[in-house]
Amino acid sequence: QFQLVESGGGLVQPGGSLRLSCAASGFALDVYDIGWFRQAPGKEREGVSYISSGGITNYATSVKGRFTISRDNAKDTVYLQMNSLKPEDTAVYYCAAAGIPVDPFDTYEYDYWGQGTQVTVSS
Repeated sequence: QFQLVESGGGLVQPGGSLRLSCAASGFALDVYDIGWFRQAPGKEREGVSYISSGGITNYATSVKGRFTISRDNAKDTVYLQMNSLKPEDTAVYYCAAAGIPVDPFDTYEYDYWGQGTQVTVSS
């Protein structure tokens, strides 16, 4: 059974950091491109970051310079290091796996999704 499981969310103060993990089970993650998305209440799901199977990365403008995506294929895990967090980063964060997405921030390009992990940035 193909499954992605996110972890690492929580409550953090503005300016703080969190590291999210996306672990795969039932399949090898190394052949897939991975995207991180987020969805805040009342808003559409939006792309945050992307890493190809070969390690090419991409970031949404809103998180560039603050978030870093990486992958450890030996552990079938992708990480999202989030620094300098802002209240507007509050959302449920999802990871997703795709073959070769044409648009890495298009949700329809992704075949497998995790259940999401809540990130709340508040003082």
